[in-house]
Amino acid sequence: MRLLIELKVFRERLRELAYIEGQNITIEPRYWEGKIEVLPNTVAELVRLKCDVIVTTGTEAVLAVKNATKTIPVVMGFSGDAVTLGIIADLARPGGNITGLTSINSELSGKRLELLKEVHPRLARVALLWNPGNPNTEYFLKETESAANALQVRIQSLEVLKPEEFEGVFHDAITRRAQGLMLGGGGFLSAHRKRIVELAAKNRLAGIYPNFQYVDAGGLMAYAEDRTYMFRRAAEYVDKVLKGAKPADLPVERPKKFDLVINLNAAKQIGLNIPQSVLYRADKVVK
Repeated sequence: MRLLIELKVFRERLRELAYIEGQNITIEPRYWEGKIEVLPNTVAELVRLKCDVIVTTGTEAVLAVKNATKTIPVVMGFSGDAVTLGIIADLARPGGNITGLTSINSELSGKRLELLKEVHPRLARVALLWNPGNPNTEYFLKETESAANALQVRIQSLEVLKPEEFEGVFHDAITRRAQGLMLGGGGFLSAHRKRIVELAAKNRLAGIYPNFQYVDAGGLMAYAEDRTYMFRRAAEYVDKVLKGAKPADLPVERPKKFDLVINLNAAKQIGLNIPQSVLYRADKVVK
């Protein structure tokens, strides 16, 4: 749902920049819905179409495009840390054919864990779900463990490979007395967000999520960058590329604005009372 909103914003910004679909621009949307195995064929199709620019959403997608073409300009709507993952050489001068916007999901782990402990003061154990298909997982796990040590919270690292494993993973989390839930990034988990937030509610786990789609699906909280703004900026990058700018010379941006969204319905469902001090800091409260 939120991705559709972000794509709508992307199209709106293009129209503001005088790009009208059906007149002077054609958009060929492709959705991979968290199925990493379909990405190579999807990207190959876009390369065969000889697109003037490819816009990607997520780390897995931009890496698939990076492997498929060194000539077609690529604009990232968002990704994991693009420098750390070797997607670009440098933020100021990315080099190659890729530019756009990079996320800092791993670096936000500590802030998310702090917020989770604020709303659940007795928090001692947090289940951490992750999928190895996301190349950013290694850095995310390290950042989260470091933050957990500082906050005296124990992390239960739970790998999920297939959708049918979710039930068992949550059972394992409860058996090991988890009280909270955090997620790694990536398209696989996001594609199954409705199932994840349902299981979190069923097992009375306080969850904080890496993007707002999870709150839209009924999750408790999210602390993340403003991707609506990022998609508007992505449209502006496309404009620059279509006007002749080289991706290698367009600095890659890191997010500057982060929002906290809280779902009071989800809190009520698991019997959690969100402190006023946290509610006052929220950018949006769902009632």
